[in-house]
Amino acid sequence: MSERTSFVGLSVGFLLCATGVLASCPIELNPTSVVVRYGDPVSINCSTTEGRATGMGWEASVGGTGVETVRHVAWTVASLTQWDAAPMCFYNPPPDTSPGQCIRIPTVVVYTFPGTVGIHSPGGGMYEGETYPFTCDVPNIAPVKNLTVMWYRGDALIHEDAFENASAGKSPVNQSSVLDFRATRQDDGLTVRCEAHLDLRPNGPQLNASSQEMKITVHFGPEGECLSLDKLDLREGDTLGRRCPVTGRPEPHVSWLKEGQPVDPGAPLSRTDAGLYRVSAEGASLIRRELSVHVLYGPELKCPKTYTAVEYAPRNLSCTGTGHPQPDTIWRKDGEEVKLPETLTRNDSGQYSITASSDLSSVTVTVEIDVLYEPSQIVELKDSEVDVGSAVWLNCSSTGNPQPQYSWDYYATPNVMVKNKDGVSRLHIRNATAYNAGSYTCHASNEEGSVSKTAKVSVKGASTKCPIKIIPERMVVRRQDGDSHRASCSATAEHFAHLQHKYWQDKAGKTNGTHWSADPHGDWSPEPRCIATFNVIGECWKPLDVTFYKTPDGVSIRAEDRSLPAVEGRDFQLRCDVTNVAPAGSVSVRWYRGNETFEPSSRGPLRLTDCQPDNDSNCDPSAVAHPLNVSASIRVTLNRTDSRAEFRCEARLDLGPEGPQPAPTTMSGPLNVTVNYKPVINTTKLPKAVPVFRGYPEVLVCEADGQPPPKIQWRSDKVLNGSKDTLTVSEAGVYNCTATNEVDSTYRVVIVILKEDYLPLIAGFVAVTVVAISIVFLFIYSIYYKNTKMRRYSLKNPKLDTPSSNVAHNGWDMQFPMTKLS
Repeated sequence: MSERTSFVGLSVGFLLCATGVLASCPIELNPTSVVVRYGDPVSINCSTTEGRATGMGWEASVGGTGVETVRHVAWTVASLTQWDAAPMCFYNPPPDTSPGQCIRIPTVVVYTFPGTVGIHSPGGGMYEGETYPFTCDVPNIAPVKNLTVMWYRGDALIHEDAFENASAGKSPVNQSSVLDFRATRQDDGLTVRCEAHLDLRPNGPQLNASSQEMKITVHFGPEGECLSLDKLDLREGDTLGRRCPVTGRPEPHVSWLKEGQPVDPGAPLSRTDAGLYRVSAEGASLIRRELSVHVLYGPELKCPKTYTAVEYAPRNLSCTGTGHPQPDTIWRKDGEEVKLPETLTRNDSGQYSITASSDLSSVTVTVEIDVLYEPSQIVELKDSEVDVGSAVWLNCSSTGNPQPQYSWDYYATPNVMVKNKDGVSRLHIRNATAYNAGSYTCHASNEEGSVSKTAKVSVKGASTKCPIKIIPERMVVRRQDGDSHRASCSATAEHFAHLQHKYWQDKAGKTNGTHWSADPHGDWSPEPRCIATFNVIGECWKPLDVTFYKTPDGVSIRAEDRSLPAVEGRDFQLRCDVTNVAPAGSVSVRWYRGNETFEPSSRGPLRLTDCQPDNDSNCDPSAVAHPLNVSASIRVTLNRTDSRAEFRCEARLDLGPEGPQPAPTTMSGPLNVTVNYKPVINTTKLPKAVPVFRGYPEVLVCEADGQPPPKIQWRSDKVLNGSKDTLTVSEAGVYNCTATNEVDSTYRVVIVILKEDYLPLIAGFVAVTVVAISIVFLFIYSIYYKNTKMRRYSLKNPKLDTPSSNVAHNGWDMQFPMTKLS
């Protein structure tokens, strides 16, 4: 086909396409669209299903085929190097067919993509707040409309640049993307890069290439809080460098000057470093500043731990509080805020807490203030009166600081003692005598002064005790005793120098000498005493305690009232008579039941025998020294077991440690007491209910224990039955057994129940039952024997057995064959 014919055909084809006739063009392309890298091979197959085609082929600037009478034809290029190949597949139908020639145009995209992407920016460092252009160069890229450039700061996407609206040309171009970058200090040290992305999907690949990373340097500063201040406050120990950091890029050089002298910003500041400073920071720019530096430190208190002052004297205590800012100082005593006066009194003594506080901290110290003052007037010491032999306390107290010291002026005697405790001085007079009467002056003093007060003590009924010592002080002598008993008399050691003379005197008269001897045959109460004369006291005397004793002639025990019997549970009075004993007041009585002592329920006083209680003064034996007959009575509650016991009483003559040891005792003879008690019926032998079978009389036994032995009396609701211990009954009824003695009576009620005797009937019934059971048993056994032990046989058609050849038969032992029937 000539070029002219092709041109005409293509023209007709375009015209048909424009009019929509190709909507039914019987051509199929495979593939309908291709994406091919520049210089790579490409192939597209064009086919038809019409069998009457006069020809078909490819029209293209490269790889055209011309008209071929085939049903399919391929457009193939070994290396596609034309950017606008624009191949068309055409189809020529038979001449008589309408419409005429038709075409199909595949989509052919030829691309190229660079291996590297370039990035560049203005040279030099950046300054914070300025905008700088970054350019990304993508060389030799086609098609450019499929290109997207992505900008990254670090790993963060910050901008995308698409070229969809670029020129429709298919040839490769050198494309650039520009990023306007505003620099901040946060960007310092980060990297910026761009990536080129060529998206040829869905029929082609997705390609990308990245530029190298460009590191950003952003210059800023110098900056710092202190570079904008006129005054700077910082704590003591802090540093200028730590409190006033300066930042910038490049790293600024910071210098501090005070009074024209350089200062190390890393050195800790003290309170003396406060003042006017000049700071200079040089980096991206130069900044100079003058500022006043104040060094803050917490409160400090300088106070003495203790302060001593004299009352009403001017105070010179100072507690200095320092700190910046100046602290507030508060004084407290006992938890309450106080103001310390300029002149101190005793009430201002105590412990104070002083607190100095500011916004930084607080500090508390304690001060013990001690106010000295002279002793106060003595108010407790008063005149006193004390009975002779009693005790009295004289109290002397005074307040002062330091605590007062006490001293007394008085006539010193051994029975006076002074005790100082807890700021009080106490003078104790024990066993007051006449020597303790007089004036007692108490003195209280300390470094600031002294006070005194006098009190008078009077001893009521006092007489001067005679300073005589008798050995022994007490003498116990057995009457009719032949041994010698003597006592000596002398002055006490402290009064021995004042003794003029001494002698003994008793009821018999005066005895010169230093000893007195007891006469066991003389007066029972000689009343000896030693008499002495002293220079100061004069004449005085002291008695000797002498006791003559005699053991009793006899001791007996009896009932207080012999006419009254001893009854169980009631009080019984026993009496112990002690005959001719001295001194009777030293006698004590013990009571025995058997061999054991016991304590009675009540005990009467020891009194003269047969003395009436109405005349109490004559019944008391303790005031009499010669022998007397005395008696002691007790009340005891007895029980029946005491009838077998023996009661005794023992008289004990207790004469103290000076008397014989052990103390002499005399025992009475035994007393047997018969204890009466009320009857008690034996309920074991006599139950409350007794059954009696008709025709069989029953014997009721009523036994009772008691002292005296009780009498038994039977009564019933019918007749008086008798007074024996036993009672025979054969009828139903209520029977009463009464036991009576001198103490009391008791009774027991018995109910007799009459019952029928059914024993013979029961025996007969049992016998009949046994006979009946035996008959039934024999009947059952006979049936069992007949069915199991006996058999029935049939002799129908008998056959004789052949006799044995070696056994003789006499005709009797012939065997008949039999058939067992059952």
